Order: sequence, then C-alpha cells, then structure tokens
Amino acid sequence: MAAWNLKAPAKPAGGAAAAAKPATAMVTTNAESSTGNEAWLVDLKVRTHRQLIERINLAALDNLPRERIGVEVAQVITELLEQDGAALNRTERATLVEDILDELLGLGPLEPLLKDETITDILVNGHDTVFVERRGLLERIGTRFQDEKHLLRIIQKIVSAVGRRIDESSPFVDARLADGSRVNAIVAPLAIDGSLLSIRKFSKIPISMEKMIGLGSIPAKIAPVLSAIVESRLNVIISGGTGSGKTTLLNALSSYINERERIVTIEDSAELQLQQEHVARLETRPPNIEGRGEVNQRDLVKNALRMRPDRIILGECRSGEAFDMLQAMNTGHDGSMTTVHANTPRDALSRIEQMIGMSGIDIPQRSARAQIASAINVVIQIARLSDGRRRLISLSELTGMEGDTVTMQEIFRFNITGRGDHGEVEGRYEATGIRPKFFTQLHAAGIQLESSIFNPRTDLTGE
Repeated sequence: MAAWNLKAPAKPAGGAAAAAKPATAMVTTNAESSTGNEAWLVDLKVRTHRQLIERINLAALDNLPRERIGVEVAQVITELLEQDGAALNRTERATLVEDILDELLGLGPLEPLLKDETITDILVNGHDTVFVERRGLLERIGTRFQDEKHLLRIIQKIVSAVGRRIDESSPFVDARLADGSRVNAIVAPLAIDGSLLSIRKFSKIPISMEKMIGLGSIPAKIAPVLSAIVESRLNVIISGGTGSGKTTLLNALSSYINERERIVTIEDSAELQLQQEHVARLETRPPNIEGRGEVNQRDLVKNALRMRPDRIILGECRSGEAFDMLQAMNTGHDGSMTTVHANTPRDALSRIEQMIGMSGIDIPQRSARAQIASAINVVIQIARLSDGRRRLISLSELTGMEGDTVTMQEIFRFNITGRGDHGEVEGRYEATGIRPKFFTQLHAAGIQLESSIFNPRTDLTGE
C-alpha cells in the first residue's frame, strides 16, 4: 500500500467478515427475483460498509482527495467481497464502491440526486419514499434509505456541519449544504410517518438575468426596466408563493448592483449567491440546548445598520424584522431588497403590515401603512404556473396613500390565454399603459428607458 494507506490494524480472524459468511446463501436464494436481488444488494452494501469501517483508518480520510480514497477503498472492498463469497460483475462492483464512498464522505443515497443538475428539489417522506422536482414537476424515484436510523444519521450529518441540532426537544431545523442548497428537516414526534427532509438545490453557476430570459421567466423587453429599477436604487419587494423562484430572481436582480456598493445580506440559511466583491453575509443562529444564544433576523437587521451598508438584502421577510427593514429603507439605505410569501402584490403589502405587528411595537394601522408606502417603491410578483414554469406575472409601483389605503398601480402584467399542445401555459406580456412615477427618477439618475415600453400596444412577449 502507498504512504496514504487507509487500512486500520488488522482484526483477529473470525471477526466481522466471518460473521457475515452466512449471507452468501442470500445470493442464490434471492437472485431469482429483481426485488430480492435489489434487497440483497442493499444488504450487501450495508454489511460491507460496516466491515469497511472496522478495516480502515477513518482519521486518514480528511486529508485525501476522493479519487485516491476510492482506489484504496475499492481494494479493501474487493477483499471483503472475496471473503463474503459475493459474486458481482464489474458494473455492480463499481456501483457498490461509489455508494459506499457516498456513505463515508457524503450524504449517502442523496449524493447522486445532489449531482443531478436536472433536479431542483429533493423531498424525502420517510426512509423509503423520495420525490424530486424536475422542470417544475414532481416525480417519485426509486432512491431509498436502509431504514429510519439511516435517514436520521444523514440528517444529523447535514445539520451538525452548520452547527445546528435536531432531536426530540428541537425536532425541526433549517440548515444548508456546503454548496448553498437550502435544507429543512423535521423528525419525530412531529413527523408521524418518518423523518421528513426537504432540499432546495441551487445551481453552482448563479443564474443570470440572461438565463431567466432564455427560460421564458422574464421577457427580454422588461429586463432593462428591472435593471433600471435596481441601478436607480429603488426599494424592491419580490412576492410569490412557495417554490415560485423568489430567491432566484433576487439573485438575478442583484447582478445589477454597482460593484462599488457595500451590500449586507441577512438570511436564516445563507443561500444568496451575490457576485459582487463587497458583500457582508450574516446568518441567524438558533438557540442552544439551554434555549439561549438565539440571534434572529431582527437582531441582524439592527446590527446591519451599524455596518455602513449601501444596501441591505433580506433573504426573506417573515416576522418582526419587517419593521426594522422598512426603517432601513426609509433612512438612507435605498436600493434594499427582500422577498415575501404572498400570491398578489396587494397581499404582499398586507403580509408586511401583519409582520410589523409581530415586532411588538404598538404602532397605529395608518402609521404602519404610511411606513410601507414611503419605504417600498416596487413590488415584483412571480409565480410557478400549472405547467411548472416560473414567470414574472406582475410589476407594480407604490404611489402613496389615499386616506388609510396604500395606493398601487400595475405597470406590466402577464395575461394567460390558454394551453399549448403539450400542456404548457400560453400567454402574453403587456403594459397597462400607465407611465410609472419612477420614470422621472430614472432620468434623474441618468438612466434612459424608451417610453414606448409602457405603451399597451407594444409587443413585450416577442423578441
């Protein structure tokens, strides 16, 4: 063996390998049915993995690349299979080695799904039920965990890597993977039929506005308006339902921020992929096992104001931090952005008003609405349509107050016209004919836009 030998001291004869011998009979008994053969292979993988742990030096794994570990582990596995009497062809042996490496170094059965770039969401409903989302549509796949303990072990591996915990006293958690993918897990006693794990994957290459245009999420003729909104430092709310692409759009919009500006991002689980050089990233912290030490988004928003930010980007506004975010927008931090769960622009404003009430500050309703009207300039509504495609469906501008009501006007909208031959949603983008108030502000900032873009006769859908 080479200098990077992974082998641990040899075990006495008659140990784990000998104990595994009786399983040889399973080859002939179960190989006749595909289901039985699959179960046998799973059992073989678990057994070999257990034996491998006893044979290798786990401490040596930390300092070696996966390829070199793979060569060494493959040799040890070959020896174990020979002792076990298991006959595998080359493909099965290579798959077994890869699966065991995933268990040793990665997240077990999740690894192939995380590497599959066509998958955007991974949803685990217990150890034997896994769904994925591809191109906006859910499908069940054959991936499974050995048992509930196996799934729990993978969940613990994920959350402990970011300093969080999950157990009966704290049965749900938000976390992230090393690549920035967002993770939510919930275990017993809250999860009745087995632990639940949800992973929202993010592209290793941050999505650009050009890619969103190519996907049909945003029409090319509206993209310059979005660029102008960001560059002229208007405050933006991105509104949408779960899985509608709010964070993706926020990432794309952030590409228009000037490189000279200092940006502070605040998130529960860091997932924003800003490309600017001067970005200060903040992440909340849950309470420890004694229930102390929690740092929430509101704490971080308050602290961010002392960090000399040019813009504050709040990954998702969901509670009392809404009040502090509006204060920041009203006190010189123009160009700030956040996302809100809501189905319409008007609902987004109602949600923010409700969240102001969660701040614990006794503020009259009219005063809260006045804060909203003066702080927020633009609400961008995005939705996932029934065909799975995500689209910008409305762009609205706040114009002030009339009595106790926040006034708003829609500038662009997406009108659904029907269905295509393959079930895809068809429609067209159109301007409402209203020239936005911020058009003057854009000119003052030296940004020129063709006024024809706001003409209802202009074809916004075509190239």
